[in-house]
Amino acid sequence: MSKLYLIPTPIGNLEDITLRAIRILKETDLILAEDTRTTGVLLKHYDINTPMKSHHQFNEHKTVSDIVNRLLSGENISLVTDAGTPAVSDPGFLLVRECIKNNIEVETLPGATAFVPALVNSGLPCDRFVFEGFLPHKKGRKTKLESLVIQPYTMVFYESPFRLVKTLMQFAEYFGNDRKASVSRELTKIYEETVRGTLAELIVHFSEKKPKGEIVVVVAGKNNTNG
Repeated sequence: MSKLYLIPTPIGNLEDITLRAIRILKETDLILAEDTRTTGVLLKHYDINTPMKSHHQFNEHKTVSDIVNRLLSGENISLVTDAGTPAVSDPGFLLVRECIKNNIEVETLPGATAFVPALVNSGLPCDRFVFEGFLPHKKGRKTKLESLVIQPYTMVFYESPFRLVKTLMQFAEYFGNDRKASVSRELTKIYEETVRGTLAELIVHFSEKKPKGEIVVVVAGKNNTNG
């Protein structure tokens, strides 16, 4: 029986991939890649010669039907994104949903994702947390922030380095300047860094030192600011 495999890929360090992931990438008939150039670097590193096809947020609605038909015809297909686990703030959900509708087996491998190490590194409570991913840029942003003011659990966000300071300032406006938080960037890479402090302190830090790379922001929940 054919199967769709969701394969986590390294978020930076190419060694952060499982042996099973490498084997399945070699054995499947096709690899769906968010960016074939980015995935090509990984495949070359591990001598994986499986054909690739582009599958990203701008074409997934058009390509999903063809992919489902290939799976129904008996092919095994792997889905990867540029970094981390597919469908977590990346393409994947739409294809998984269609596979389930068509009784196609879906298997997701465990592996790299950015928010887990950032959460643990933050020093904030991680027994319970909420993953918010990227906040809405405009429409719905204010409503979302207002709804999070009373959130009792640690909150995890993804953010662009270009919008980080603005987002931290909005967090301070809604959650208070003294709310504890951390910012992790470039996880698993040479310049990996986690900066911890109050939102006010983080605003000062990143206003003076412009951030680069992928960003994960972890914010303490209400009445849980001592970590």
